[in-house]
Amino acid sequence: MSRYIYSVYLSKGNSFKKDDLWKFMKNSLDDKAIDLLVINALAEDIQGGDITTRNIFLENKNATAEVFARETMILCGLDVFQAVFKKLDTNATFYSEKFNDGDEIVAGEIIVKVECDVIALLEGERSALNVLQWLSGIATLSHKYAKKAAPVKILDTRKTTPGLRMFEKYAVACGGAINHRFGLYDEVLIKDNHIEAAGGISNAVSAIRKNLSEDKTIEVEVQSVEEVKEALENHVDIIMLDNMALDMMRRCIALINGKAKTEISGGVTFERLEEISTTGADFVSIGALTHSAPAVDISMCITPE
Repeated sequence: MSRYIYSVYLSKGNSFKKDDLWKFMKNSLDDKAIDLLVINALAEDIQGGDITTRNIFLENKNATAEVFARETMILCGLDVFQAVFKKLDTNATFYSEKFNDGDEIVAGEIIVKVECDVIALLEGERSALNVLQWLSGIATLSHKYAKKAAPVKILDTRKTTPGLRMFEKYAVACGGAINHRFGLYDEVLIKDNHIEAAGGISNAVSAIRKNLSEDKTIEVEVQSVEEVKEALENHVDIIMLDNMALDMMRRCIALINGKAKTEISGGVTFERLEEISTTGADFVSIGALTHSAPAVDISMCITPE
């Protein structure tokens, strides 16, 4: 299944809701990638074994822990969290009747309870929490941006942690923002260096149309009114307004006048979203969703017997 949601959203418009976004991405998560992430995280942290835990508990013993939110957040990464403990103890059991990825968790609420061998519980704690805090942090920030920018839709970018893009884009979808292209192979985006090397927008678009199927969506990055006009002359599908002042955005969007979808990119901060939402743009792409999201605060405490 394609992981590229942008074109799906464009085809469905406002009928494509938040739940569609994260469910679409969850169905495309690779079990092998989850397993590899878990293996690498545990190998990094445990190696030959937790010398503290293994010298306190010399016999098999089960324990139960509660995982709870210390701040309000959007949950993401529960399946990976559980996979950590399943890797260490195949009999690990999880109790969570209330929450799934994409849900809002209020500070103080219990997210999930874990029961397994005490050594597995203590050795897996940090790796499992790291994943849950990291992905929930991205989902929470994405939700914050998506809510602030409405009715403009928020897109992510390729500015992700190398090797972990699948998980980070899933977290973005859990937060209610929209995944832009997954990689360079998904969709056509003609950027400034393509334009420079090709000798102009017209040359680049012409070459794309000559070498790819006609139904392929073409997006072009522009930095001036003249480039907007050239993009319109070539009937591109999406025009990305890159690093423009607000007045220039408005001028360009008025010139485009619905002849193409519009995306705003570059220099976009949370504080600017409110004014950008009044421009009439369709999308705003935000690299910070994945490269600058702070981890949320989640704790795990073993319960008394």
